[in-house]
Amino acid sequence: MNNNSVAFIVAGRRHRRRRWILVTSLLTVLACALCCAMLLLGSTIYPVKDVIRTLAGEQIKGVSFAVNTIRLPRMLAGLFAGFAFGIAGNTFQTMLRNPLANPNVIGITAGSSAAAVFCIIVLHTSNAVVSIASVIAGLVTVTVIYLLSRAKPFSVGRLILVGIGMQAMLNAAISYLLLVGAQQDIPAAFRWLSGSLNGAQMNQLPPLIISVLICTPIIVLLGKHLSILELGEQSASSLGVNTDQTRLLLILSAVCMIAIATAATGPIAFVAFLSGPIAKRLVGTGFSNALPAGLVGANLVLAADLVGQFAFEVRFPVGIITGILGAPYLIFLLIRMNRKGQL
Repeated sequence: MNNNSVAFIVAGRRHRRRRWILVTSLLTVLACALCCAMLLLGSTIYPVKDVIRTLAGEQIKGVSFAVNTIRLPRMLAGLFAGFAFGIAGNTFQTMLRNPLANPNVIGITAGSSAAAVFCIIVLHTSNAVVSIASVIAGLVTVTVIYLLSRAKPFSVGRLILVGIGMQAMLNAAISYLLLVGAQQDIPAAFRWLSGSLNGAQMNQLPPLIISVLICTPIIVLLGKHLSILELGEQSASSLGVNTDQTRLLLILSAVCMIAIATAATGPIAFVAFLSGPIAKRLVGTGFSNALPAGLVGANLVLAADLVGQFAFEVRFPVGIITGILGAPYLIFLLIRMNRKGQL
């Protein structure tokens, strides 16, 4: 390899690094701007100085309750849940080398949803119990999917098919529970299933925030191994990657965030599905797009919630807006994969 080739490769890598830094920085700035908008906007628009004084601990009549009790928990729930959905969805799509391999499609969020609906309709439990049950159910669901699809050699198609079957079974269980449930319990279950930031409370957010702060570094540190897994099972093994251990750590980290985020906000549609492809298009190749995908997810949820609150005469849950965005992309993706013979 001559000096010109080396210089060309080095220049290309520097360009990709600058692009990654620029895109990540812009996504961070956009997320901060949307967070500020979430705190400032509402039925009453408060001055910036009053919001800052309230966040600093000063009590201002009217402002303190609206900001600290309603808007701040809603903003934090959207920020961290969106980040969790984004980075976890990207992890599954990259690891399994398939854009359809996201937690919504392979049944993980359906497991959490089934447990939550059962607690709401049958057991009539508190929100705390609903959250705990949905987290446990999400972890159990992915364990069952992994065990049923685990064989040598590991097959992405097998895991996706098992996950789709699990999702169909769990969705059928949810439909049955909604059908036989008492009339007064149905609205609460539907609100949870639609994915919403309404009613977010500060005392419900620590598990979500802690899971994101713990699991994100694990996924980022395994980013190089995650990229190698894209090459396939045999190639990754020949390059010295312990594929089973790496895959298990990535799955556990991603599922933990997905389950806890679902417990906090409900299954916000298509955020995990959209974030990875958008981040990959913005960042390009050569560097891990885990962090950009998380930031894209956070921006999607925050922006969709603002649109749902203020763009229409009737206020819509955030999951309705993200569903409107994600459904056309899913149809486009299926058509494109069919044309390429990938379905």
